[in-house]
Amino acid sequence: MSESLLAPGAVLALWTLVILVWVAVTRLRALAKSGIDLKTAPPGGRGADLEGVLPPETNWKSHNYTHLLEQPTLFYAVILILHAVGGYPAYVVWLAWAYVALRIVHSIWQTTVNRIPVRFAIFILSTLCLFALALLAVIATLG
Repeated sequence: MSESLLAPGAVLALWTLVILVWVAVTRLRALAKSGIDLKTAPPGGRGADLEGVLPPETNWKSHNYTHLLEQPTLFYAVILILHAVGGYPAYVVWLAWAYVALRIVHSIWQTTVNRIPVRFAIFILSTLCLFALALLAVIATLG
């Protein structure tokens, strides 16, 4: 495992793109199966328009992709701040890796099983890691 604080951010960015590819493949297959032709779709259509049209399991991938573009943006900012300040202890890197691992587990759960109590517990654990990292960033920048 890398000692660089930027490595977990790079892994999460790559994971987000993996989910994007999964969204595209899953949606295109579901559209073809349901007989929807993108060439005849009205202008201005969006992925959100497919809610209720495509199976929920198909839309779960898109929901997760959206989630990976929400809270993790704070993660990227926090690790960049901590990296810029430098001199962080090893446990900071472990917290960052824990955040990324939990987000990946969250993605897999949401895109496949999607039972909310478990998904919420994983989300809370990852948020606690992010909160700790953000607090450490504040301490590092004020110190």
